[in-house]
Amino acid sequence: MIRVLLVDDQHLIRAGLRMLCDAQPDLEVVGEAENGRDAIALAARLRPDVVVMDLRMPGVDGITATSRILAERPATRIMVLTTFGDDDHLYPALTAGACGFLLKDAPPTDLLDGVRRAAAGDSPFSPEVLRRLVQRAVHARPGARRPAADLTAREQDVLDLVAEGLSNTEIADRLHIGVTTVKTHITSLMTKTGSPNRVRLALWARGG
Repeated sequence: MIRVLLVDDQHLIRAGLRMLCDAQPDLEVVGEAENGRDAIALAARLRPDVVVMDLRMPGVDGITATSRILAERPATRIMVLTTFGDDDHLYPALTAGACGFLLKDAPPTDLLDGVRRAAAGDSPFSPEVLRRLVQRAVHARPGARRPAADLTAREQDVLDLVAEGLSNTEIADRLHIGVTTVKTHITSLMTKTGSPNRVRLALWARGG
């Protein structure tokens, strides 16, 4: 069971997230907070596995709360869920220690998948955010060459779409295969390329 703490200043958003999570047999919402100050206190008391963190909140914001929660409990996984996907929000959140960054217009399946991936040690990102991270990293490393790896033809297809920033569902639709099959290929790709998470796998695919 994955213990989840929801942090958002809008009651309607929290209620919707709770309904999504409560309908899953492997997710348990252990608490809700409407601001960063309450999130810090609840994280210390409830010890969630994953915190779904909004960024813009009154008083203590999500970036400050993320930094303080991780200072006390480094093993906590904090996944940002926000309306604001610009660099002014993305990079401070990552610097504070967030493991992932999803936008609020993401499909519910992506949110649930993101919580599970965060709990498993992965780094869930909205496709457009991942594309921007990869593009910036590639531009910062001109002339890099991708190391060789023994990939199957299907793994190469999946890898190319990961590099484009597509989600598992989008890759499955594009290749006409199941989402579970996509996940299996990505796990194999991470093993073969030595990539600890999806971001590093995308960078590997682009020669980073």
